[in-house]
Amino acid sequence: MGQAKPVLVPDVSERNIEIAYSFTGAELLLFGAILYPRGQAPDPEDGPADIVIVVRGPTQAVLVREKEKLAGIWLNAESTRYRSAPSFYAVASSRPIRRIVDERTRAIYELGVDSLQLSPASGAVPEVQARFDRGLVDLRTRSGLFYEDSNAVEITGGVLYRARIDIPARVPVGRFTAETFLIQKGRVLAAAVRPIEIRKSGLEQFVATSAERYSVPYGLVAVALSVLFGWGAGALWRRF
Repeated sequence: MGQAKPVLVPDVSERNIEIAYSFTGAELLLFGAILYPRGQAPDPEDGPADIVIVVRGPTQAVLVREKEKLAGIWLNAESTRYRSAPSFYAVASSRPIRRIVDERTRAIYELGVDSLQLSPASGAVPEVQARFDRGLVDLRTRSGLFYEDSNAVEITGGVLYRARIDIPARVPVGRFTAETFLIQKGRVLAAAVRPIEIRKSGLEQFVATSAERYSVPYGLVAVALSVLFGWGAGALWRRF
């Protein structure tokens, strides 16, 4: 308590989320406390203390294609590949982020969808690259994998905070992180990270593990099942 800077003590309601065949999404509760030096909250005249929480999924390589309508048919046109992009990205804050920090700080800590540092692998001109960046963000926003909520964090007594973040059914598996920032007067005073593991369970886990570890037998079994089902469907069709 005698430290010169405040300390964040965060936690999450579920550190392990299992995805089964019936998984329709989950609601993640993030909460914690702010420990101030000498146990005293800052003077309200110094401005409000804000909390920003960023939940980020594992990065992955992404290929973004642009569609073009030709003679009434939509065809693939230009494309751009990204070396790494977050598979899931959600931001919850106590106020709109643009009212909390400036553009430079947003870019340093990647606070907000528009401040994500993507890693394009192509050498496209800035205008084209910006168009593909917007397209990637739009695709993942519409699928629920990218989103922001500027009023999701509730701070009680200037010390306790909590927020809820929705995990969609299409969320990828892997190691996630929930990073919490304490910000005042546009400066990040403290930060803390908690890991979250999202993994498949039951039949989904068995199929995924088999495909990864035993790719050749898995492929042979898949082909054999396809042939068997096809033969069975044909036999039923001829009989009836």
